[in-house]
Amino acid sequence: MAGGFAIVIDIGKTMSKLSLWSRDGRMLDRVTRTNTHADGVLDTQGTADWTVREMARWADHPVEYIVPVAHGAAVSGIKGDAPAFATPDYETELPDDALAAYRAARDPFADTGSPALPAGLNLGAQLHWLEDQAPEGLRDVTLMPYAQYWAWHLTGVATSELTSLGCHSDLWDPVRADFSPMAKRRGWARQFAPLVKAGDVIGTLRPELARLTGLSENTKVLAGLHDSNAALLAARGFSAIAENEATVLSTGTWFIAMRLAKAEMDLAALPETRDCLVNVDAYGAPVPSARFMGGREIESLIGIDTRRVDIRQDQPRLLAAVKDVVEKKAMVLPTLTPGHGPFPTCEGGWVARPDDWYARRAGACLYAALVADVSLDLIGSKDRLLVEGRFAEAEVFVRALASLRPDMTIFVANAHNDVSFGALRLIDAALEPGGTLERVEPLPEDLAAYKAAWHARIGEGG
Repeated sequence: MAGGFAIVIDIGKTMSKLSLWSRDGRMLDRVTRTNTHADGVLDTQGTADWTVREMARWADHPVEYIVPVAHGAAVSGIKGDAPAFATPDYETELPDDALAAYRAARDPFADTGSPALPAGLNLGAQLHWLEDQAPEGLRDVTLMPYAQYWAWHLTGVATSELTSLGCHSDLWDPVRADFSPMAKRRGWARQFAPLVKAGDVIGTLRPELARLTGLSENTKVLAGLHDSNAALLAARGFSAIAENEATVLSTGTWFIAMRLAKAEMDLAALPETRDCLVNVDAYGAPVPSARFMGGREIESLIGIDTRRVDIRQDQPRLLAAVKDVVEKKAMVLPTLTPGHGPFPTCEGGWVARPDDWYARRAGACLYAALVADVSLDLIGSKDRLLVEGRFAEAEVFVRALASLRPDMTIFVANAHNDVSFGALRLIDAALEPGGTLERVEPLPEDLAAYKAAWHARIGEGG
């Protein structure tokens, strides 16, 4: 019989992924879908239909577990056994007056580790807007984070979990491990489904889904967790990361740095206006973090119709282009996604934009490395850094980071399966990642003058 033991459902902001895993932690199959968003909401039903169709391909496997993972800043609700509202897309802008009213009521950063973010990136802002839009607001609605929505979709059991509630939601106090004062004042704390741990089995597959997919009704479903925290859990499978002071930089649409600090730090001192925050890991511990929309910015620089910066066969030519980019001080200034990252109010763009498209892509990678370097400084990252996710295969980016941070040891690992593998470790924490960590060598070019020029231009422009 085929050997699939577990399925991981990973609902990202840009892409959804389904993967099939063996009991010993080998990925056996993987399918993906580009997500679509319209009218300010997520295409939850379309994604649900896709998951059912694709899971049916594994009906001949003895699947015992399903683990859902989802991006943060998404909230769902149910009434009875049906969705109560369409899940908002966090990039949808709220009216200025509604956002101002919400921000006047939110708790300070010191209480939540959650900065005031644009659009609907704070879950509290989404709930505020949802209450404004309906005559009955959220009355009689059971709320849950998006990862747990997928667990409910699979089982009919509603739960909540800390890694998603603790993801810049304004709803959670990461130090006291309780709902925030605002969440209690607004009554939202009472409406969230019961809290469980990410690795808890909350139920088994709904009979109708079992029929549609061919999977067993006895398939157990875990509560699941926030995707960046899944990447962190995967990284902890490496003893070199878990047993030392280390930071994990998860790269995708968002670049999110999460520091595993061995010494206690003042979380309230993080600079909230520079996209720093406090996440909560799968064990409930606060994690100092910083982020920027790196993948989105790189794509805006190179254009959706050009070759990506992480394509393996292009790496030698991209690396060769660095020398000319650095010598001519062709550079990108932050920020390309206003309101985000460590320079949220700067107006960015090219300086001395190269004509050569390899040079432009190399410049985009240098830009991402410079911004990441600043973000890492903001949370005090030191000693070790593991870059995971899609852009771990962008050699200009990771090698530039190694050049910019000579006092840190920079590693990469498998660039595709870290989130899903981390979710799998909720089932079996003893699983170790396949392969080994690979140490990243710095670029041959000296980036000191380039970095200084970049910072000087930021000072002049913003």
